[in-house]
Amino acid sequence: MPRMTPSEALVETLVAEGIRDVFGIVGSAFMDALDLFPAAGIRFIPVAHEQAAGHAADGYARVTGRPQACIAQNGPGAANLVSAITAAFWAHSPVVAITPETGSMGIGTGGFQELDQMPWFEKSTKYQVRVNRPERMAELTRRCFYMAKLLNGPTQLNIPRDFFYGDLDCEIYKSGDVSYGPGPEEQVKRAAEMLSKAKFPVILAGGGVSQSNSHDEAKALAEYLTAPVVNTYLHNDSFPADHELAVGPIGYCGSKAAMRLIAKADVVLALGTRLGPFGTLPQYDIDYWPKNAKIIQIDVDASQLGLSKKVDIGILADAKEFARQLILRLRAIDGKRAKDDKRIENIEKEKKIWKDELDGWSSSTNKLMHPRRFIKELTDAMPKGSIVATDIGNNSSICNSYLRFTGPRRHISALSWGNCGFAYGAALGAKMGMPDSPVFALQGEGAYGISGIAEVMTAVRENIPVIAVVFNNYEWGAEKKNQIDFFDNRFVGCDLPTNPDYAQIAKDMGALGFKVEDYNQVKDVVNEAVKSKKPVVINAIIEGGANVLAEPFRRDAFKPAVRHLPKYKHLSMV
Repeated sequence: MPRMTPSEALVETLVAEGIRDVFGIVGSAFMDALDLFPAAGIRFIPVAHEQAAGHAADGYARVTGRPQACIAQNGPGAANLVSAITAAFWAHSPVVAITPETGSMGIGTGGFQELDQMPWFEKSTKYQVRVNRPERMAELTRRCFYMAKLLNGPTQLNIPRDFFYGDLDCEIYKSGDVSYGPGPEEQVKRAAEMLSKAKFPVILAGGGVSQSNSHDEAKALAEYLTAPVVNTYLHNDSFPADHELAVGPIGYCGSKAAMRLIAKADVVLALGTRLGPFGTLPQYDIDYWPKNAKIIQIDVDASQLGLSKKVDIGILADAKEFARQLILRLRAIDGKRAKDDKRIENIEKEKKIWKDELDGWSSSTNKLMHPRRFIKELTDAMPKGSIVATDIGNNSSICNSYLRFTGPRRHISALSWGNCGFAYGAALGAKMGMPDSPVFALQGEGAYGISGIAEVMTAVRENIPVIAVVFNNYEWGAEKKNQIDFFDNRFVGCDLPTNPDYAQIAKDMGALGFKVEDYNQVKDVVNEAVKSKKPVVINAIIEGGANVLAEPFRRDAFKPAVRHLPKYKHLSMV
């Protein structure tokens, strides 16, 4: 075995794992390893805040399907990764967070930038390890990459900063590949029998369909069964939107056609989804989840089977492999099936009703753009094959009704963690992972202020041509809607009356900036942004206020406010 330092062992293992880009902020704790990056062919992308580094690694991993790494200085730097790694956890994204910590002789003494970093990531990683001897650097680094693939989520490699130094004999090689099978034969057979007898089967396509690149298999199943296909919440890329059986997503601001159709189901095939509770809540006053339907759930994480919904069959399997075996079983039972023209007619009818309603919502010609009109013009202008990172918030969520994708790994969203400031960092990583695809980051001005403004400097410095779209309505819209519905229009903390011109700030940073106030400008601006191949910020001035806000964001979590005390200035004066 060759002689090397622990830093060399770490870097050589990163190379063996196919890592070519690492996101982070330079820090003294890992500088000995960082010094080796250029010679090893690893590009270090310095961001403005470590949270963006975590989101960038997440976005990169989601679009490529390969583990990606981020790194931070010990203490405060590592702490800044926590929220981003949690987002990766709920996205089942294989991110390896490298977190140097205080030296091994100082652990527990309360030194500079020292606190036990393992508990911070305990609940938001699938696997974590502290390097306990320098000689184990390559082994434990390799283990983190393997576990990220095996458990389909983020891992933490925690390294005492003095363990980067020394000499050791070390063997370098790549961690093993991971594959999941189709599930137990008997369970596949039962699922086929249940679907064969179904009178109105519905396929609920989750993130696992996109992650396993199984659009073709999902299409084959849907066509064989003539089953409408519903996207799970914020996974608009889990089934091709241009397919006649595609009916759109359920969940907040989703498709009413999807909701009305899944409500009719007697069997739901939940393919590649954990059936997250927030994504199946009633919307538009439609309590659409079919209470009496049989549920077949497929997921690569056995801990999620039957967790949030009662299921009749829970199968630990890869979505692609399961779908391949299932259709063979169905054909063995039923032979060749004819298309159910009556069901197709029903699906087309529901889709048209929803399209007409959505078009009506999106037809405003007000001088100040209605957000739905702007979002419709924006999504219509995006080139086919674009990748879109969506943040959390009112207008980002409204996009759920409009975003349509024909390929997998195209919709990168904040999902269940729902942290503001997600989209721009994720878009940086997505663009690095898929440099030939246009990449858009959609954020309200609140979320953009958390991460986007500062990270535009990263995009300019590193020449990463992300297109940021800022929904600028001078308010925190989702929370304003809650204060309207549940707090009698008492607005506290939701108004942002003095926003700057984000387009001009972008120009000052060296990016391109466009201020858009008329929906007729949107198509030309998007075309110019894509053609520029430069970082771009589109500052979209849109209408705000009660008349344009979407559904209550947390209808499930609120009750009308009750106030027993009389009006007062201070409690002490009551």
